[in-house]
Amino acid sequence: MNKDALFHTKVVNDAALEGEAYVVDGLRVLISDPLSNEPGSNPEELFGLAWSSCLNATIQALLKGRGLDAKSRVEVDVSFKREADGRGFYFELAARAGIEGFEENQVEKYLKSAHRKCPVSKIIGDYQHVSLSVMPFNS
Repeated sequence: MNKDALFHTKVVNDAALEGEAYVVDGLRVLISDPLSNEPGSNPEELFGLAWSSCLNATIQALLKGRGLDAKSRVEVDVSFKREADGRGFYFELAARAGIEGFEENQVEKYLKSAHRKCPVSKIIGDYQHVSLSVMPFNS
């Protein structure tokens, strides 16, 4: 473990898409192939949960940093797609955000800033299959 880390976790998958993945001493998740009808979650769902949570937490931090108290909501779509040459796969990622009582241009500013600062977004980097958009806030 890195001594400088603010938080560290160890996650294990030894069953690919047909069994459990787990956080050591914590959460256990049944994993299944996204193209099957088997019960369980898949990498697409787990990635969407991570990114939507990170983006929304970052939006909240930006709002609080400016002394603002408003609810926000982030929705993420993760689409599993085949490469045009048929030899590989990729994720198409779309994030939408809404902030209670904020105009569209304000929400867009917060979403873009959150995308630059969110650690999961930093992993995504300048990925070509990403879109960000504003949606009405609905709690």
